[in-house]
Amino acid sequence: MLADAPLAPPAPADRVFRALGDPTRRAMLERLSEGPAAAKQLQELLGITLTAVIQHVGVLEDSGLVRSEKVGRTRTCSLRPEGLAVAADWIAQRRALWERRLDRLGEVLDEEDDAP
Repeated sequence: MLADAPLAPPAPADRVFRALGDPTRRAMLERLSEGPAAAKQLQELLGITLTAVIQHVGVLEDSGLVRSEKVGRTRTCSLRPEGLAVAADWIAQRRALWERRLDRLGEVLDEEDDAP
């Protein structure tokens, strides 16, 4: 029975797309694409609580999109571009699949046009 089956851990692409699915996290990534930022800077930019920033950073870290480091009382966040490669690879695989399917459809339609 499916209800009794243990859930598999989320795949890396699942974690990345979950992280990218939130507009606040996307705004954080936009800012971090300009360079590292302290959590406090992200809080001021986004107008949310520091607690919310830290929670969002946790999701971004779990997805591999962001790295953070705490020195003293300051948490500095930076973008991990290689984390975006997971999403890019997933999209590229889907695109290649559909391009092959569409190419094959084109061949079939050409064959029908050439038939007497």
